[in-house]
Amino acid sequence: MGHAHESNTKRIWIVLAILTIVTTVEVALGIVKPDSLHLHGWGTSWLNWIFIILTIVKAYYIAWAFMHLEAEKTWFRRAIVWTAVFLISYLLFIVLIEGDYLHETLAPLVKW
Repeated sequence: MGHAHESNTKRIWIVLAILTIVTTVEVALGIVKPDSLHLHGWGTSWLNWIFIILTIVKAYYIAWAFMHLEAEKTWFRRAIVWTAVFLISYLLFIVLIEGDYLHETLAPLVKW
């Protein structure tokens, strides 16, 4: 009574297409660097926030698809995802706040 082997070829192509689209958007924004996105957002420019968000989306989708999180129980998915979201958010907060502080403190002393 084993499980029947099923082909995941279609699913792999869909995952590949989604990750390719997100990566293409990231690369295109990195090459073009629109001036309208260089406005200073919370802690950094809006362009950097877009990169951060797209990177987190890609990491989540990779975990969802290739670590088979969609087949897990809801509480287990939430435990993994919300822990990662909290830790990444905390890391971003600390890096942006400390980086801004260092930039303001060292700006008169260092030629950037």
